[in-house]
Amino acid sequence: MHLTPHEQARLLVATAADLARRRLARGARLGATEAGALITDEVQEWAWDGLPLSEVVRRAGSVLRADQVLPGVPAKLHHLQIDALFPSGTLLVDVIDPVGQPGEKLAGSGESTVTADRPEMIELNAGRPKREVTVTNRADRTVRVTSHVDFASVNPLLDHDRTTTSGWRPDIPAGSSISFQPGETRTVTLVAMAATRKRA
Repeated sequence: MHLTPHEQARLLVATAADLARRRLARGARLGATEAGALITDEVQEWAWDGLPLSEVVRRAGSVLRADQVLPGVPAKLHHLQIDALFPSGTLLVDVIDPVGQPGEKLAGSGESTVTADRPEMIELNAGRPKREVTVTNRADRTVRVTSHVDFASVNPLLDHDRTTTSGWRPDIPAGSSISFQPGETRTVTLVAMAATRKRA
């Protein structure tokens, strides 16, 4: 049987993910390689099943908790970017800090992920001016915008009212990005950049 390099890589991830599941089953903690493989494998399978991109990103953050990995692993896996095949084509799944907090349960375990000692969720860019803008991608390929780009200066084929976005950036975690698929129209939230927080 002939396998393409992509298929070989996918099977390698699946094998490492299977190793991770066996180690978890006997109570062993995971290193960065098998932890990353497990998260990647789950993401790629959810994409294959046709889950929306936003739901895949949400689930990716609940695959593992911090007490299931070795010390230092959460920092090593701070940012994962995974090419996953969805029914509509290959998309980049961008996941920030995918390893959860101690006390959370592995995704699919059927147990609650809420614990009494878990800190409250912190609102992103709390107290800063925000606004929403509708954007249409006129390009024939995916366009990505990173977290600290002035939205008025993004790719010209991201069609929106640029008079309202100068001095505003995507309201997403630092170092992450948002993707616009060809022909996609969506509403995104922007936050005022530090030098322009007093703008109306």
